[in-house]
Amino acid sequence: MATLLKLGPADHGKPLTLEDFLQADYQPGYHYELIDGRLYVAPQADLPQGLSEFWLLRKLFVYSDTHPEVINFVYNKTRVFVPARREPTAPEPDIAAYQDFPLGQDLTNQRWQDHSPILVVEVVSEGDPDKDLVRNVDLYLEAPSIREYWILDGRADANHPTLLVYRRRGQRWQNVIEIAAGETYTTRLLPGFALVVDPHA
Repeated sequence: MATLLKLGPADHGKPLTLEDFLQADYQPGYHYELIDGRLYVAPQADLPQGLSEFWLLRKLFVYSDTHPEVINFVYNKTRVFVPARREPTAPEPDIAAYQDFPLGQDLTNQRWQDHSPILVVEVVSEGDPDKDLVRNVDLYLEAPSIREYWILDGRADANHPTLLVYRRRGQRWQNVIEIAAGETYTTRLLPGFALVVDPHA
């Protein structure tokens, strides 16, 4: 019987196969991803980031319930596989929203590799902001299904975060929009959705 790998923050950058990554035993308190065939370790989000994530997740849940023809599955523990990379690469967004997700299929046959979202969201962490503001900007562009990438940034003031939105056009991000705290964001991607950037709303 094979011995499971035991991995922790000291293993950041360690080369791994996808199989080893999926089967390893991880030290709790950290977030683990497989990027270009290497383990990427980041600090676990603090509670202010967690509350902001929960707020936005609820907003998208409600929208998906009333607009299942637009997005019918929203989840906060996903993997987005980037097929164009030479080595296995699967960033794990804080939130992902899917269109036409096959919810009625046999659960035992579902794999993240077979599905890709139209929208991903990251809540910037104090411990590793470049992961969301630099690295993932490029990675999510390489996932053709992703139409928008939202970055919620409350580092300056968790009660009044800003929202940075990347919108795709073809093979590039067409524009970047910054929505200040308290302002409202709307998008053609989610008809009828209006997000007031306020985690207390």
